[in-house]
Amino acid sequence: METYYTGSEEETIALGERLASRLPRKGVVLLIGDLGAGKTTLAKGIVHGLGAAEPDEVSSPTFTLVHEYGHSPKVYHVDLYRIGRAGELESLGLDELLDREALVLVEWGERFPQVWPEDHIEIRLRRLPDERREIRIE
Repeated sequence: METYYTGSEEETIALGERLASRLPRKGVVLLIGDLGAGKTTLAKGIVHGLGAAEPDEVSSPTFTLVHEYGHSPKVYHVDLYRIGRAGELESLGLDELLDREALVLVEWGERFPQVWPEDHIEIRLRRLPDERREIRIE
């Protein structure tokens, strides 16, 4: 387990950019944390670090549920906040996404632990009282 601390949106994006080089080209990364913890901000850095999109092109897929970035590598950014039960995941085509040669970043994925491959990565984000972010990679 590794723990990092960031003090601004820019620092969180920069951390995501650095972490991107250590992530698999095909795999699942769960971004876990409360509302406002910095999940989407970290995703901006990861997507940019992989060369799939600029940070300002990356936004939360809360309403569309899935955003797709890049070509090689391809990155899917999934937000399950609005999904109430595991049965609803079928309509997203999540199984198909997991089979593709792509990195799948999932916000709120901890709500459905049964669907992720055993070798997924978890990144836990927490807003501290002084507004810094604690980011743990497990």
